[in-house]
Amino acid sequence: MPAVTVENILVLPRVTEPDVTQAERAVTSVTTAPSGLEGEGFPVRRAFAGVDLPRLDPFVHMDQMGEVDYGPGEPKGTPWHPHRGFETVTYIIDGTFRHQDSNGGGGLITDGDTQWMTAGGGILHIEAPPEELVVSGGLFHGIQLWVNLPARLKMTQPRYQDIRAGQVALLSSADGGALLRVIAGSFGEHAGPGITHTPISLLHATVSPGAQVRLPWRADFNALAYVLAGSGTVGAEKRPVRMGQLAVFGAGDAIAFAADAGSRPLEILLLGGEPIREPVAAYGPFVMNTRAELVQAFDDYQAGRLGSIPAVPVEPHPGHDVI
Repeated sequence: MPAVTVENILVLPRVTEPDVTQAERAVTSVTTAPSGLEGEGFPVRRAFAGVDLPRLDPFVHMDQMGEVDYGPGEPKGTPWHPHRGFETVTYIIDGTFRHQDSNGGGGLITDGDTQWMTAGGGILHIEAPPEELVVSGGLFHGIQLWVNLPARLKMTQPRYQDIRAGQVALLSSADGGALLRVIAGSFGEHAGPGITHTPISLLHATVSPGAQVRLPWRADFNALAYVLAGSGTVGAEKRPVRMGQLAVFGAGDAIAFAADAGSRPLEILLLGGEPIREPVAAYGPFVMNTRAELVQAFDDYQAGRLGSIPAVPVEPHPGHDVI
C-alpha cells in the first residue's frame, strides 16, 4: 500500500492523546459494504450501504475502488458524466487515475494523491486509467467520497483542488504506533491541505499490529471509520471490525481504534463533519434539497447547461509519470 509514508514515524509531530475527562465515543453500528460495479465495470464496495443519511451527514456516498490487481487490458474507468450540488473527493492509494472536467480541472493522481472537485452548480467529468496502465495492468485501490453542500452553496462555482501526496500532513499517534495522513481538517496545530466548503476531517491511518490509538475529535462533528485493510477494534467498547466494514460513532470528544496483534497493519479511513441538517434529494449524479431541484438538474444537463466535453485532452500533471 504505497500511499505516502515515512521511513521513521518517530520523527513526525505527535497528536496529543485526549485526557481522561474527554468522553470516548461508543460505536452505534457496524455495517459491511456490499460489492458492486461502477463506471465501465470496475469493482467497488459501497461503504455507506445500509446506513441512514442523517447519521452520515454531511457525507452522502462513498465507494472503495478495488483493491484489485488488473491484468493487461482490464483497467476501467468512468465515461463522461455530470454532477451538481456536492463535492467529490477521490483519494488514490495504489495505481493511477486520470481526471478531466469541463471546468478545466484535471490531471493524473497516483499513490497518495487526492483530487477534490466541487461540482457546485454543475460540471461534467471523466475518470479513467491512462492508456499505458490499461495496456500493462497493475494494482488499483482508492476511495471516492461525496461531501454534501448546504443549500446556499449548491449552485456555487465549480472548483478543482489537486492535492499531491507530499502536501498531506503526516502525523504520529501519541505513542508512535500509527501514521496519520491528514487530507482535510486539523489536529492541534497541524492541518491537512484540503479546502472544504463544508467543515470536515478526513484522514487515513496505518496502525501497527497490536497498537492502540486515541484521538481528539470535535464534539460538533459526526465520526465514521471505514476499514480499508486488516482488522482490529473501534470505539470505547472495542467493537471488532475488518476490511470492508464501516463503524458509526455516537457522541463524544474522542475516538479510539486498535489493530489486531500478529496480523497486518490496520488501514482505516476516518471521517467526520459538521452536519448540514437539511433535506437531501439525491438521484444518480445529483445531490439537491428537493425533487424539483433534481428535475431542474436533469433538464439543465440535457440542455447542455452543465458544461461541454473539452476538445483537448488534459495534460498529465508535471512531475508525475504515467505508470
